Parts: sequence; structure tokens; C-alpha cells
Amino acid sequence: MRHLLTASMPRDEAIGLLDLAEDMHQIQDRELKKLPALRGRTVVNLFFEDSTRTRSSFEIAGKWLSADVINVSGKGSSVSKGESLRDTGLTIAAMGVDGVVVRSGASGAPALLADWIGRPVVNAGDGTHEHPTQALLDAFALRRRIHGGAARGKALDGVRVAIVGDIAHSRVARSNALLLPALGAEVTLVGPPPLLPPAAADGSRLGVRAEPSLDRVIDERPDALMLLRVQLERQAGKVAPSAAEYITGWSLTDERLARLGDAHLLHPGPMNRGLELSSRAADSDRSAILEQVTAGVSVRMAVLYSLLASDHPSAELGGAR
Repeated sequence: MRHLLTASMPRDEAIGLLDLAEDMHQIQDRELKKLPALRGRTVVNLFFEDSTRTRSSFEIAGKWLSADVINVSGKGSSVSKGESLRDTGLTIAAMGVDGVVVRSGASGAPALLADWIGRPVVNAGDGTHEHPTQALLDAFALRRRIHGGAARGKALDGVRVAIVGDIAHSRVARSNALLLPALGAEVTLVGPPPLLPPAAADGSRLGVRAEPSLDRVIDERPDALMLLRVQLERQAGKVAPSAAEYITGWSLTDERLARLGDAHLLHPGPMNRGLELSSRAADSDRSAILEQVTAGVSVRMAVLYSLLASDHPSAELGGAR
């Protein structure tokens, strides 16, 4: 694997990354959370959009692998002075860095950067396009919920997952719609018709099913429900439900939670409690939301290791298994 730009990958490759993340996950119980695998490597986190979970977990992942991690934000870089993404990338590469993690509001920016700089690039979210490490950590957390301690080597065959909310603007939904079916899951996209992309009208182009009624999906008792943040900042001037309409039709309210059965609950964060889901749902035993956050560090360690440690003299896992 030279870059991680998309969640579209062969089933075996996805399972391999999830299994490697299981190895990395073990060090979270250690008093000293360090592996020597990326000692001497330098990783730049280049974030042009605000982030808490993704940026922090990439920073922790790099440091736990003993890499030197440098955080660069758009607001504090020469981009704010008009420098292009290409020139920023070439400048960073000229400093001798080994890999770049990039988040951008422009769809396709990580792929362009990968072509320009000749270094491994990880897509940490690009516009409304993709967020592959989020899909991997979602799959990791769900796989552990489904298979328990025997998750290694397992996929998600036959697991029914409903992704609910602002599908049209969600890079998380797009990446999950690519990755989860590759792992054998049955995916349904649920949301208000204005927030379902045209390609999801019958699901044929995405290989998933689309359904405008959350209540019908709940009556089918899915194995997992993934709630998405309503991205108000991307809806200016567009026809979309009001907050009251959204709650009435698509929020996981306490009443819907009671009808949902034993389905596992996921949310990529940040949550809008009371809009996408109730506090009772977010804090229930069925919620894997904090497990997703924990999984983010393990999955991103696995990605950085796969990209940067293959030819490195300190590439041993150092007893992570």
C-alpha cells in the first residue's frame, strides 16, 4: 500500500488492516504506550479543516509508533497568505518528511497531493468525497461488537447496517458505503430525500439500498445504526428539513430507541445531541461511540505502520501482539 486515499479496497486488504489494528490496540492497555516501528520517521498532519478526533488520533498514533509528528493547520500556514496546495506540499516534501496526513475541504485534494510530492499520503477527509480511516475505524468497532474477542480474521458478512442522516454531504457515508459491503455487510442509506444523493436513489450505483423512512428501517431490526452529523455548514441555500422536521422523521429519539432492539449504535462525531440522537441513545449500553474514538488511534497506527514501516529498520511491532 503506497497511499490511503479511498476506502475502496479488496476484502483481504481491509481485513488485514483491521487485524493489524487489533495488534496496535493491545498497547492501549500498557503503562508505556510506545512502539519503535517509526523511530526516525517524520509525519506531517496537514489540516485545512477543523478537527478534534481525527487530528488528535493521528497525532497520538504517530507518537505511539515513535514517529516525529508535526501539525500544520491552514490558518497558521502560508496557505492563509495565498500559497497553493501544490506549493505547500512541495515545500513540506523538500524538508525531508516521510509521510503526510491531509484533511481538506476540497474533494480530491489528497489524491493531487499524492501525485505531486512523491511521499505516502493519507486522506483524513476531503470535502464531501471520502474519509477512509473513519470507515476503517467504524468497521473495527463494529467487528469487535459483533465478534467480541474473536474478531481477528473476521469480516461483517450478513451484518445489516443502516447509515442515517445527511448522506449527500457525508464523506463518512460514502467511505462506509464502499468499505462495509466489501466486508460483507448489507448497507442501507437512510435520510430525507433532499439529503440523499441522486446516485443513491435506487442504490444501484453504490451497491447499497436507499430508504427515506427511518421508521421502516427500525421495524426491520438492523444489527447496527450509524447516525451522521447534520452538516448545516454545507447546506446554505439548499432545500433541507428544519431541525423540527428532522427530529420528527430521522432522529433516533427515545421512542425509536425503544423499538430498535439490540442494534449497536455508532456516530462519527461530533454529535448534535437532541438532533441526530437523544442523550439516552448516545449514552446507552448499545452505543459504541467512545469505542469508535478508541479504535481511531489503533486503526491510524495500523495505516501509518503499513505505509511507513515496511522498509524501516525498526519496523518490528515490538511485542504488540
